[in-house]
Amino acid sequence: MGGGFQFLDIILFAVIAVFLVVRLRSVLGRRTGAERHRDPFAGASANDQPVRREAPVAVPDLSAKPTITPAPEAPATPIAAGLAQIRQADPSFDAAHFVAGCRAAFEMIVGAYAAGDATTLRPLLSDEVFANFNGAIEERRKAGQTHTTTVVGLRGVDLLEADLQGRNAMLTAKIVSDQINVTRDSAGKVVDGDPTAVAQVTDIWTFARNTRSRDPNWSLVATRSPN
Repeated sequence: MGGGFQFLDIILFAVIAVFLVVRLRSVLGRRTGAERHRDPFAGASANDQPVRREAPVAVPDLSAKPTITPAPEAPATPIAAGLAQIRQADPSFDAAHFVAGCRAAFEMIVGAYAAGDATTLRPLLSDEVFANFNGAIEERRKAGQTHTTTVVGLRGVDLLEADLQGRNAMLTAKIVSDQINVTRDSAGKVVDGDPTAVAQVTDIWTFARNTRSRDPNWSLVATRSPN
């Protein structure tokens, strides 16, 4: 009888053990949905980390020179070509400086002509132009007339032509000004013009200068009215 009870105890313990194993497996093997996926690169030593294998990146060839297509050059105008020739013959030439000097010379020449001041005009004009201006001054003097010109203002000075003729630089400018011109007889009576009227006057003057000369001054070599 004693041996039978021991055999029953062994069977009972075995059944309990199997029951406990099944319960543990059912609990430990169940996923609750709260588990986090393990990052293979977090918390591992450098030697244990897996190697990242990324897709190769295309590197541009920096040694290759880009192809640059030059923009088409604008055709040079005749006046631009002429100014370039003058600058080549005289590197000190500056178109803006010439225009400023042209404005000053215009007022000086017009004022000297009106006043009959041939001495001031002579170094500013070529022989031919001086002969014309001086002839008109003499005619006024013989007629007993006086002339006054008041330049109220200069509207603009624009370069029209530029050329290099041998050593001589030739520049033609259109000068637009507002003037009051009055001619009086020996008694002071107005015989031409209106002292209260301002008229717009357009002159086209051509200046010349020897590019080899040390004298920086230009001479008035021709005058004309616009067509």
